[in-house]
Amino acid sequence: MRELEDRTEKNGLPATGNGGDKSAQPVLPEDMLIVLPVRNLVLFPGVILPVAIKREKTVAGAQEAVRAEGKVGFLLQKDPETEDPGFDELQRIGTAASIVRYITAPDGTHHLVCQGERRFRVLDAVSGFPYLVARVEWLNDTGGSHPEVEARVLYLKQKAVEAITLLPQAPAELANSIQAIESPATLADTIASFLDIKPVEKQELLEITEIRERLEKVSAHLTRRVEVLKLSRQIEEQTKEAIDDRQREYVLREQLKQIQKELGEEAEGEETAELEEAIAKAGMPEEVEKEARKELKRLERMNEASGEYSMARTYLDTLIALPWSKLDPESIDIERARGILDADHYGLEKIKKRILEYLAVRKLNPEGRSPILCFVGPPGVGKTSLGQSIARAIGLKFQRTSLGGTHDEAEIRGHRRTYIGALPGNVIQAIRKAGTRNPVLMLDEIDKLGHGIQGDPASALLEVLDPEQNSTFRDNYVGVPFDLSKVLFIATANQLDTIPGPLRDRMEIIELTGYTEDEKVEIARRYLVRRQLEANGLKPEQALIEDEALHVIAREYTREAGCRNLEREVGAVLRNVAVRVAEGKATSVRIAPGDVREILGPPRFENEVAMRVSVPGVATGLAWTPVGGDILFIEATRVPGSGKLILTGQLGEVMKESAQAALSLLKSQAESLGVDSTRFEKADVHVHVPAGAIPKDGPSAGVALYTALVSLMTGKTVRNDVAMTGEISLRGLVLPVGGIKEKTVAAHRAGIRTVMLPARNRRDYEEIPQTVRNDIEFVWLERVEDAIAHAIDGAVPKAA
Repeated sequence: MRELEDRTEKNGLPATGNGGDKSAQPVLPEDMLIVLPVRNLVLFPGVILPVAIKREKTVAGAQEAVRAEGKVGFLLQKDPETEDPGFDELQRIGTAASIVRYITAPDGTHHLVCQGERRFRVLDAVSGFPYLVARVEWLNDTGGSHPEVEARVLYLKQKAVEAITLLPQAPAELANSIQAIESPATLADTIASFLDIKPVEKQELLEITEIRERLEKVSAHLTRRVEVLKLSRQIEEQTKEAIDDRQREYVLREQLKQIQKELGEEAEGEETAELEEAIAKAGMPEEVEKEARKELKRLERMNEASGEYSMARTYLDTLIALPWSKLDPESIDIERARGILDADHYGLEKIKKRILEYLAVRKLNPEGRSPILCFVGPPGVGKTSLGQSIARAIGLKFQRTSLGGTHDEAEIRGHRRTYIGALPGNVIQAIRKAGTRNPVLMLDEIDKLGHGIQGDPASALLEVLDPEQNSTFRDNYVGVPFDLSKVLFIATANQLDTIPGPLRDRMEIIELTGYTEDEKVEIARRYLVRRQLEANGLKPEQALIEDEALHVIAREYTREAGCRNLEREVGAVLRNVAVRVAEGKATSVRIAPGDVREILGPPRFENEVAMRVSVPGVATGLAWTPVGGDILFIEATRVPGSGKLILTGQLGEVMKESAQAALSLLKSQAESLGVDSTRFEKADVHVHVPAGAIPKDGPSAGVALYTALVSLMTGKTVRNDVAMTGEISLRGLVLPVGGIKEKTVAAHRAGIRTVMLPARNRRDYEEIPQTVRNDIEFVWLERVEDAIAHAIDGAVPKAA
């Protein structure tokens, strides 16, 4: 038993045999054999072949044969698809073999290396085993000693050597091995094993026991294979003669041409003719047409199945599709354009005036260099729709390209044609889509361009937006100049700070401010309500929102520069109406101010000014943000300490310096303000700006900081209807700041009635909307004493 365990362990199997049971199966007599069914494999005597097995019965039989050091018999299945064949589904004649090696793979398959030994015929099946066992009859070869057999042996060896010479990369030792075989039976079986024929044909050769007949059959198969190899070699040589050494990669295409020539089906070049005609009709400049025809000639020599063919064809299609000479006629009617702008947009009078001036100059001087307009303003104020209105006013196609998040220069200039999938840049793609050389092309969110290791898209735009250079713009993919001088470029941005200086210098900046409450209500009444009625499937007679209800929505449920949230809230109100109409509870609904609060819930925003400015040390400032203006509360208090300044509210460095300057200025003027200077030494001053999660920076809060500190130290409150902005100096001067329009509109929206501005910002007064100027009193500040006199309740002595 130990010898058996040693042998099984050497073959890669557990010593316990089947199922881990150490009680071994009885040794089979000589006329009985474990049978392994195989699907597409025929093993011949004297040949060593690898065999992969996976079926449970087959694996069990192979393991038992290895354990008992017995032989197995291989029988070919009649139907390869049968999963668990019996003897009726197997051939009757097979080959007995010994297992030289047994290997178990990680994927669960078992691999045998077997050496064929003798032919056998199945007499009957033997039951009682977990695998196939058959009683067999051993078959012997007959008719081996005959002169005709010797002649066929010589012929077979000759054909075998000839086949080896025709095979590509055949080892030289193979021919020597064939010549060294002396046994006719072994020669026939070896060559039959290597023949490229079907398993059924190999089974027929296996079943022939008469040597002369087997040699004859093998010779016939081998002769037919040699003729196929000769014909293949002849076709290859003919093809090589038709092409030179530099065109070997086109072998398959030349073979196809030879076949078509023999069949009389030569291609007529219809595709090439169509491309030539399309190039002629595209109206390309001479340089571009020359390049297109050169690429077409290259295309004719390429194989259609190659990746380079598809690249070249796509490139040609792109060149043909570009509008090289197509210009849409412009129809500039100033009165019609004014009507379109007034119909599409409420307010924005200065913007409309500048657009009409732009169109008038374009009408009088069509060949002039048009400036690049850049609309700058908060989200939702109508920048993109203004571009669409301009396109409608002059009757040109409109295309929009979003640049937000673009960080690859290739998005502007295109990819180089060095790989499959390359595309032109966004500019050329937009012009191709427009189908004309003079569309209105809007470059949206130009302030949100990024840059990385792929280059700087903003730098790539310098050539696009320069009227002196863009007449010969060269896209990396197209590779030839394209004239962009007729394109009407319009850019949009939320802020100017992030636009690089050279790019900003190429554009004319047109600023759009936020809307006042009255303007928002008018916009909602004219546009938003109608649009939301259509979106929610309602008819105008089914829902009506009163103007006062629109005021409530704009005042108590939105706080923004534009109108996007206003439209969302109007949509929410109309959806409530839609539910009632769909349920049949109402046929017509009128929304009053009280209904708004019932539908939208409690007000989300309220007038915080009176509540916040109710104790000394609190002042209201004005701030500018990328989405418009906003009010800013400054809170100051005293706590026991040693005279330090504590700043909180996520303030930037500049704003921290403004607070320090305000405190130093207050200390220098303490005596004139009636403040005991010793109060600064015995307490810390804590300045806090609420909404601490929002970063705040800039010098424009200086006046508000100084006013809050004076209010704290004097114990007098700041008026709750006053807001202020301005930078201060240590001399007490109030310096000018930016964003006056946005800040005053935000103050008006928050219910402020008095706004204090630096006197040097009087130049910005005309930019403030008329409705805001009518409702707000403006106080112009030269020094900080002016702010104290108007902002703090009660008499405060003026500084000397």
